[in-house]
Amino acid sequence: MATQLHQRPGFARTETDKVSPENQNIAPTSALDSEKAFDRTPDIAYLGDESPLFDASKEDHFGETAVLTDAKDVLTHIIHVDDDPSLSPWTFRAFFLGIGLAIFASVLQEIYYFKPQAIYVSIVFMTVIGYALGEFMSFIPRIGPVGKFLNPFPFNSKEHAFIVIMASAAATNAVSTEILAAQRLYYNMDPNAGAAIFLVISSQLLGFGIAGLLRSVLVQPTRMLWPINIPIVTLIETLHRDKRETRFRLKVFWIVFGILFVWEIIPEWIFPVLQGVSIFCLAKQNSLLFTNLFGGSSGNEGLGFLSVSFDWQYIASLGSPMWLPLYTLTNSTIGYLLCIVLFMGLYYGNVWESQNFPFLSQLLFDNSSNSTSFSPYNLSLILTPENEINRAGLEQNGVPYLTGTYIGYLITTNMGLTATIVHMFLWNFDDIKAGWAFLSPSNLRKLLQPSFWKFWQGGKSPEEHKREVLEDPNMDPHYKMMVQSGYSEVPNWWYGLVLFTSFVVGLGTLYGIQSTLPWWGYIISNLFALLFILFFGAQMGLTGFQFNQQPIIQMVAGYIHPGKPLANMYFTVFGFNGVQQGQWLCRDLKVAQLVHLSPKSTFTAQMTGAVIGGIFNYVMMKTIVTNQFEILTSIEGSNIWSGQNVQQYNTLAIAWSIAGDMFSIGARYQWVTIAYLIGFIVPVPFWLIYRYTKIRFFNYINLSIILWYMGWLFVGVNSSILSYFAIGFFAQFYLRKYRPSLFVKYNYLVSAALDGGTQVIVFILSFAVFGGGGVAHDFPTWGGNNGGVGNGKNLDYCMFNPANG
Repeated sequence: MATQLHQRPGFARTETDKVSPENQNIAPTSALDSEKAFDRTPDIAYLGDESPLFDASKEDHFGETAVLTDAKDVLTHIIHVDDDPSLSPWTFRAFFLGIGLAIFASVLQEIYYFKPQAIYVSIVFMTVIGYALGEFMSFIPRIGPVGKFLNPFPFNSKEHAFIVIMASAAATNAVSTEILAAQRLYYNMDPNAGAAIFLVISSQLLGFGIAGLLRSVLVQPTRMLWPINIPIVTLIETLHRDKRETRFRLKVFWIVFGILFVWEIIPEWIFPVLQGVSIFCLAKQNSLLFTNLFGGSSGNEGLGFLSVSFDWQYIASLGSPMWLPLYTLTNSTIGYLLCIVLFMGLYYGNVWESQNFPFLSQLLFDNSSNSTSFSPYNLSLILTPENEINRAGLEQNGVPYLTGTYIGYLITTNMGLTATIVHMFLWNFDDIKAGWAFLSPSNLRKLLQPSFWKFWQGGKSPEEHKREVLEDPNMDPHYKMMVQSGYSEVPNWWYGLVLFTSFVVGLGTLYGIQSTLPWWGYIISNLFALLFILFFGAQMGLTGFQFNQQPIIQMVAGYIHPGKPLANMYFTVFGFNGVQQGQWLCRDLKVAQLVHLSPKSTFTAQMTGAVIGGIFNYVMMKTIVTNQFEILTSIEGSNIWSGQNVQQYNTLAIAWSIAGDMFSIGARYQWVTIAYLIGFIVPVPFWLIYRYTKIRFFNYINLSIILWYMGWLFVGVNSSILSYFAIGFFAQFYLRKYRPSLFVKYNYLVSAALDGGTQVIVFILSFAVFGGGGVAHDFPTWGGNNGGVGNGKNLDYCMFNPANG
């Protein structure tokens, strides 16, 4: 029996990464592989010599109407389980467009970092742009050597995926650019450009190396769905399959894309009041209580309760709600509602003297601040010329204050972090235990064997690797199909070499730019990245929820490097950025797995994109900080530019550098530290109750997600939250349960179209009118933009707090 490979119409066969078993040794898919015994699974047939053979046709349920209940249903009903291994990504066209879009994406993401709302460059956006450019280049006449080099065959899905993954690897704002911006904004320092760029690149690649070694745990199993990827994979399939099959779906995509492309000009530039319409603020424009509770269209304005947003950029700022699983949406909603109760209680209960400071802010304040005039803390008074804490200055000027809502965020986030670790152990132990398999006695003994270190001699044979994957019932059907087809796996030593090289370069740059972080602190920060990638990577893969680990990393740095805010920030660069980058690498590895892009081409695309992204992140950061210096250092910023992210980063670095005075037991904000201990406990009662009662409610509640969302509204533009949840529940509850045919065919495709149309026009507006190139062109003041924060007004007509200045 043999599987049939279907060649899609319009594509010529070319050489690929497909290899023959007789001349290729395949390394273990993870450094953490362990010896396992597998049962035969229904989709596996056996030949006469007992060699397993995966039958993809039995797993392909694309388009079948059904209520999808688990990850495997999504992977086999939304995405085709078939492949044409002859399609090649190794073309000049793919590299040319991939590099170009990597530059484009890294520049755009760095711009978004300095926006009043956290926004991520959508991979869908990269997918749309990559497709348009790829199709355009396919019109080059295939005449002569040059023509055939530029356009060897029609633009195919593997080239497209290669381009998207390269761009995605670059589409991040490196945490290292945060400290470089903070040094410029608050410390009057400007490190050498060459050292800074090497710092950015090494910090990006460290996480890639760690996550690559964990891919058999975090990517290849079926349960690691990575829900954020489904719209991208759906879109790539729709664009490249037989047009007779996808004609109507493509029409739907381009119609929605076009509508959003035109529409977003209105709320973004002409009529920004539509970013958040608050009936309550329109009715009562002289109440700060209404501003704090119902306002939210401007950065750090209010909680945005019951506001309605018509701006998809803000609605989907952290990802489209249409792909977020119902389980995650439900827990997020609970946390969001509790956040409103918590923040209002802290502020109006005047806990920690909250009413002497802004309702929402990420700055440090001094004790002269009051409800009529907020007074940011003058950091220069407590810093030495070496940018370390001056104890005499601290005693003279007093310990800084933080806003009550920011402390509330730190408490719930810290509880959520330790709750995540406990939750994963209690509910998802089977999903993460393979990550610790390297500590088993049999694997530790292998470390002493010469064959372990002679990586160049190869690892498992192709047949050993193939049998292990195909007989594992937990493995993704798409990955099984790739192994069946003979795709060559990336040896683990490739990722190990990336990890080692970036580690050495990172250590060298720390001393070259006088970071004040010692070598042993650098090692500890990377150990945290290794630990957290496993837990929080698994959580994101399972639920689509990405937890922010930055506060705990900065807390640890504060206690092991007291009095050194710069060391704190550099510790965070590697401890936190490593986790974030590792999660992005796993996400993109899952995209490659679902579109069946060969592992070696995926590795090439990701490494190239990461290096390009690091360089242009730095260049764009320098440009924005130079041109928008005053706005970035203000309390509220504007509705276009904001320094809130850098402010938060610097605030925590200073605060944790004096942790004994601010957060230790007996200090003013001791509950920030105590929260870590409470977090270890809170999931246990729910687990015990479910274990002995089997009441489904207790299994459905995820306190790690709820706790994080209890601090969600501490920053940014919050007027879009109601619209976010309304759309999410409509898609994931109503459509998925009552209109499964529409959900399967169009939900993820429409989500992709909304993201694509929005981000194309927002990018154009960022440079054309928002000052991305240095000069802003404001739309004339009228009722639809209310003059803006620069004129002492909030966009949604809520009362502007005059104490902000």
